[in-house]
Amino acid sequence: MRTNVNSKLPGIIKFALFPAALTLSLSCLNAFAFGQAAAFSKICIKKNCITAEIASSGEARARGLMFRESLAPDSGMLFVFDKEDYYNFWMMNMRISIDIIWIDANNKIVDIKTDVPPCGESCESLKPRLPASYVLETAAGFTRANGISIGDAVSIN
Repeated sequence: MRTNVNSKLPGIIKFALFPAALTLSLSCLNAFAFGQAAAFSKICIKKNCITAEIASSGEARARGLMFRESLAPDSGMLFVFDKEDYYNFWMMNMRISIDIIWIDANNKIVDIKTDVPPCGESCESLKPRLPASYVLETAAGFTRANGISIGDAVSIN
């Protein structure tokens, strides 16, 4: 005879377990959908810190923040490259506006593009003034709201 385990659990336990099960399911779905579990880093500029998802593989860098419906003001994505170079970015398949911050090997900001909107009729390629080793994408308005500018030091933990 087969028994239904759910029928033996009191209602309060089922209710208490639901959020944990939902969180675990969403985490697993994210790992399967993107091929791996996401890694995160704390990025600070002028005492303003965000939690950034790390994009270090070619696949993760190509996907970036595509198709995201929102980006919390205290979060972002850090693109990590093997060598310093002029890395172009564009807003293909983006649904939100963002700030883009290019960071050199010495962890100094070398360029910033603010409030970059998703592509419309055409999709412009955004190129930094100087070579970079990292590119940080944040919620639109982050740099302006926090007085962040070219030359500022960046802490990557």
